[in-house]
Amino acid sequence: MKKASIVTIGNEILAGKTVDTNAAHLAVELQNIGIPVVSSYTVADEIEDIVRALKLAGSDANVVVATGGLGPTDDDLTRQAFAEFLGVELQLQNDLLEKIRERFARRNLQMPENNRIQAYIPAGAKALENIGTAPGILAEYKGKLFIALPGVPMEMEQMFKSILPELKKFAGGQALFVRRLNCFGAGESAIAEMIGDMMHRGRNPLINCTVSNGITTLHIVASAKVQNEAKKMAEKDEKFLRDTLGELIFSVEEQTLAEVVGEKLARQNKTIAVAESCTGGWLAKLITDVPGASGYFTHGWITYVNEAKISELGVPAGLIEEHGAVSGQVAEAMARGARGKAGTDFAIGITGIAGPAGGTEQKPVGLVYISVDSESGCETGHFNFINDRPTIRMRAAQTALNMLRLKLNI
Repeated sequence: MKKASIVTIGNEILAGKTVDTNAAHLAVELQNIGIPVVSSYTVADEIEDIVRALKLAGSDANVVVATGGLGPTDDDLTRQAFAEFLGVELQLQNDLLEKIRERFARRNLQMPENNRIQAYIPAGAKALENIGTAPGILAEYKGKLFIALPGVPMEMEQMFKSILPELKKFAGGQALFVRRLNCFGAGESAIAEMIGDMMHRGRNPLINCTVSNGITTLHIVASAKVQNEAKKMAEKDEKFLRDTLGELIFSVEEQTLAEVVGEKLARQNKTIAVAESCTGGWLAKLITDVPGASGYFTHGWITYVNEAKISELGVPAGLIEEHGAVSGQVAEAMARGARGKAGTDFAIGITGIAGPAGGTEQKPVGLVYISVDSESGCETGHFNFINDRPTIRMRAAQTALNMLRLKLNI
């Protein structure tokens, strides 16, 4: 099976001043044509570093795509590095030089002399046309493809599109099918234990796992000679995972928890209100980020201090005095108060300690109580989230959505 490696070139990326979006774009596009990315390297604008990265990438994969370093300045050294790696000289391409001159002339400018270097291509390599002044490079070396693309994202994307037919041909008809299953309610290690040897390396389909904001995403990557065969392989694994993980799986591909909950509320013709303390409106934001949320979301309260809980939601002062503002009893009273005032089918109450200060031995930072109230009763969860303040708040809001999702599944 053909595989790819990506080499990103640029001191500005290593310094953190520029975010590398090119690698992410290329990884998706390569996978779409059946060539999975198996490694990625980021290196400085130095010839020896680039050559070393090309050697490493070439040992990993059959297709190596480099981005950056094709400009006209002294720190743009990708073409020189490609020539050294290929063991050839750079050769002036007069037709390229003329095109670069014409590009400047159309803007009533004279081409600076340093742009001349952009017309040099390693001997035997193919120049790739660019919408900018920097031609790309495509070379076949020891049965593998080595490609240099500009670092400017728009130019890179356009140039990559131009070589897609050649890459598809090189892939030899292999096909990949990827299905992503999003899970919430169990950690990565727990899910791995539940699905057993499904995540063993060397398997086809290959099951990969990523985690973000408490959401574990399982990537089913199936490869075959034809797309339909790969799809059937992935669907077989998906069925097993769904049977094994059950309600832990809440969506496929890019669908968020808020979108899933919104669909269920809309389909069941139900409404929701929220009363938040430690999350400071984060839950309401997640819900209303979804277009059409006005069809089911009616009210939101941020009752950050005790007086607001009492005056806005009718939480009894004695309840707070007896149990504390961060307690299951207060979370329930907030949810019930919100549902009563809003007249909705569901309401959520959240109270907790987001930190970094305010925790005690009995009630540490990260302690959160979440209640979901409905006609069938009030369900309250007690959680201890570990991390910084933004993460605790996000996890609390996501967990509240998941509690509502499960209630809507009944």
